[in-house]
Amino acid sequence: MTDNMSLRDIHKIKKMSNKNKNSNNSYDFRSGDTIELGVKVTEGERTRIQNFKGVVIKIRGTGVGKSFTVRKSDQNFGVERTFPYECPSIDSVKVLRKGKVRRSKLYYLRGLSEKRSRIKELR
Repeated sequence: MTDNMSLRDIHKIKKMSNKNKNSNNSYDFRSGDTIELGVKVTEGERTRIQNFKGVVIKIRGTGVGKSFTVRKSDQNFGVERTFPYECPSIDSVKVLRKGKVRRSKLYYLRGLSEKRSRIKELR
């Protein structure tokens, strides 16, 4: 009887910890969406929030190891940054446009110019 009680308690604790994980960082974007991230940047003793706006080109992994890559074109060359979902330096995530794509990994955007790499908006 005591073994069953302890297993139930362990099961309840696991459920509660999973709820906390999911509610903490549940972003609502997919590959192809244009997002704006507020990233905390520390310069010396000061901390400020720097915006990083771009297209999500891939989402990989599950659980704690889940990450996503955002690409933006800046002055005729591309900049990509990869962020873990559980990253403490992400302050905010705002979805600006929902993209209409049929792939999960958008590596083909790397070879296109800024104008040709536009993605149609989902309506």
